[in-house]
Amino acid sequence: MNMHADEKSDEGVLPMKQPNKEGLPSAEAVEGRTSPKGNGGQAAAVRTQRRAAASNGLAAVRQAARQSKEVRFTALLHHITIDHLKRSYFALKRNAAPGIDGVTWRSYGENLDEKLKDLHDRVHKGSYRACPAKRTYIPKADGSQRPLSVWCLEDKIVQQAVVKVLEVIYEEDFVGFSYGFRPGRNQHDALDALHVGILRRRVNWVLDADIQGFFDAMAHSWILRFLKHRIADKRILRLIVKWLKVGIVEDGRVTRCSRGAPQGAVISPILANVYLHYAYDLWVHRWRRTTASGDVIVIRYADDTIVGFQHEHEARAFLEDLKQRLRLFDLTLHPAKTRLIRFGRHAIKQRERLGDGKPETFDFLGFTHFCTRSRKRGSFVIGRKTIKKRMIATLRSIKMELRRRMHDPIAKTGAWVEQVLKGYLNYFAVSGNDPSLWWFFNEVRWRWLKTLKRRSQKAFLNWERFTSLTDRYFPPIRVRHPLPCHRFDAKTRGRSPVR
Repeated sequence: MNMHADEKSDEGVLPMKQPNKEGLPSAEAVEGRTSPKGNGGQAAAVRTQRRAAASNGLAAVRQAARQSKEVRFTALLHHITIDHLKRSYFALKRNAAPGIDGVTWRSYGENLDEKLKDLHDRVHKGSYRACPAKRTYIPKADGSQRPLSVWCLEDKIVQQAVVKVLEVIYEEDFVGFSYGFRPGRNQHDALDALHVGILRRRVNWVLDADIQGFFDAMAHSWILRFLKHRIADKRILRLIVKWLKVGIVEDGRVTRCSRGAPQGAVISPILANVYLHYAYDLWVHRWRRTTASGDVIVIRYADDTIVGFQHEHEARAFLEDLKQRLRLFDLTLHPAKTRLIRFGRHAIKQRERLGDGKPETFDFLGFTHFCTRSRKRGSFVIGRKTIKKRMIATLRSIKMELRRRMHDPIAKTGAWVEQVLKGYLNYFAVSGNDPSLWWFFNEVRWRWLKTLKRRSQKAFLNWERFTSLTDRYFPPIRVRHPLPCHRFDAKTRGRSPVR
């Protein structure tokens, strides 16, 4: 389903042809794309460090990418100017952990112009060397740990600059149902598109698909093949290869491998989108137009995708075709997180008739989606509530932080609690999620009260006194997001038909 205003056509997607070379099929043949043409005859951007000139240069790149899907860009590195590196520096997080060199954002800011000039010279002379990333782990909601890579600051600056150049090109290529890690799009845009698609189209089955270990499974050979569809500047490609091959430092040892884009690297999200654009997006866009007879909607955010179908047999055929498709690119679906369920406006009646009880639910971007009916009219409604295990994981981290702040003044801890809850509401305060929000807020209150009672064996603080002291720090629970249909229509202005 193309769920945004910039809906893409099938232009550039041709019938499959056999590769000229034997062995592993080429990306062009698998995707049905012709060999891209060069852009050597096009004028390059002005070689200057002025911001206006650099912007004009990238605007010309964007225009060329928009006019032809077959143009390969042979000269891109000159767009990475000192001003571009400076903007990349200020776009980074100020309080991010330093890499193996120990350089922080603030310390690098001293004599910034001199350091960026030196970095710019090394990048353009080819003497820039990437440093191995430092491995760290963060807990996930299911109890497992997610590996993250902490990069040195200069590596992040150069990666951010390259990302901005690549975005100018690939934002003209990416399809409308791709939402993850793209400028001007966020999780709620994807949630709105999913909501609207299920409501307005004939969706009876939902495939909740998750690619197993996607960021660790991306083959470097395929990443480069896909990039070469558009990027012919060998200097840009060499930079990307450096970041992919430099390795990870863990327990004093450097580990290198031939697959995977490190999670935590600034460059990884756009590489992931490019990978899935060719491996999944173009293929599913063509599949629903040439193979499906009923309605099919598609929403993808990073490696999580939701596909809705009108017919069960088409849903099952798509799942089998998808497994084979991903296998071509060294990817597999997660067996425990990939499910095909009956879902939609007829799911309640159909499951009641079959004696299967309530319709099954699926999780997407922090919310559990379920079938229900409106209280007033009794019509079909898509219910959304915060995923329970995610709430519990958040409460666990809040409890640990409250323990650490046990002896701080109530006003100081209260200011922190207020900040956390406001951020929580900014994401989860959607229509219909009030019960989950009330439960979460009450649990935070109880955990804070128990922490205060642990200050001393003689401490006495009852519930009434505690609430009177802390009510000011709990923001009111109210809907912070408009209804999905309203926001979706307002953003697309009717230019993106739900398909």
